[in-house]
Amino acid sequence: MRALQAVGFVWTVPNTLVGLIAGGVAMLRGAHVHWRRSDMALVFHDVPWGPGGALTLGNVILYTGQDLDSHCMTYEHRAGRREDPFIVLSMHERAHVYQYMVLGPLFLPLYFLCGGVSYRNPFERAADHYAMKGEGWWPFKLGRPEIP
Repeated sequence: MRALQAVGFVWTVPNTLVGLIAGGVAMLRGAHVHWRRSDMALVFHDVPWGPGGALTLGNVILYTGQDLDSHCMTYEHRAGRREDPFIVLSMHERAHVYQYMVLGPLFLPLYFLCGGVSYRNPFERAADHYAMKGEGWWPFKLGRPEIP
């Protein structure tokens, strides 16, 4: 398992470098950073830009708040499509870290081809599912595609 994790870390290095650069710039504006072993990511807190929330780039999570273990709504709940319990943001972002470690440099093009930041995006739906159930972070189902 450790060998696969190491391969995943290396495979997503281009994405992680973009995250490190963004995090470094954020630190110049007051953000702080620490390693979260459970999420396999460097987390930059108090990132001073964006509409709020978190953004994962490889093994880096950029977060506008202070506590990544805060609760938030799922994408489908926020879009008014269904009532979901609140999820823990760190679990949602951890799913994205796993997705990056499998897809590496293919993650961002596939993410945007699938709709970007939207409840229709299978990457976001899978991350929400993982945050609710603790399983199922992979965005693609074998067989018939899921229709939102």
